[in-house]
Amino acid sequence: MNLLEDLYKDIILRHYKSPHNYGPLESANVRVVGDNPSCGDQIELQVETDGEQIADVRFRGQGCAISQASASLMTDLVKGKTWAEALELERKFKSMILDGAPPAPELGDLAALSGVHKLAARVKCATLAWNALEQAAQEARTKAQGT
Repeated sequence: MNLLEDLYKDIILRHYKSPHNYGPLESANVRVVGDNPSCGDQIELQVETDGEQIADVRFRGQGCAISQASASLMTDLVKGKTWAEALELERKFKSMILDGAPPAPELGDLAALSGVHKLAARVKCATLAWNALEQAAQEARTKAQGT
């Protein structure tokens, strides 16, 4: 393994063992559940919105190191962003994971997951939290139109 691979492995394990933004968010006004039946990964994404902004975001769940690290890193990145900004980050992340695109600089430590595109069985693990984020954005949009 080279130095970069060691660093990436360390980032993933650190976020898996001590995930950021993990636990309940009582003030959440959007909650979505995602799961990956092929491997058993599960996530509940809880978002507090303030208009078009993600004021706070937390998650709960269980699963492999990749799914949990991805959720931890994602919540760090999208907190404080608008939905449009968060969905643009989702697009860039999925391009890296699904298409093998080079990591966009704004993805930061999520670049640690860039090698997942070579592991077909792990792609769903890495994108689980991001799929939940997309669902949350749709739910937030629906709620905003209903009020």
